Amino acid sequence: MNLPKFLLGDNTDHMDAIFVVHTEFPRFVINLVDDEIEWFEDLQGDDEEELAEIVSGLIEEATAFYDREMERYGSE
Repeated sequence: MNLPKFLLGDNTDHMDAIFVVHTEFPRFVINLVDDEIEWFEDLQGDDEEELAEIVSGLIEEATAFYDREMERYGSE
């Protein structure tokens, strides 16, 4: 199966959350409401400075993905 890089996640137990799932390494779920991230990878021992840069870029990409998806939903 060929998964997209980002997926939207929804859960009625978390009505105020906006979940975006990143399916490539490093895999994670981010709640865009509070920027809380749940990692699927063990990133201990990795270069923390490099990882911080990567994460910052991925958060921006996840936010842009969500904004684009909402624009598309709004135009239908």
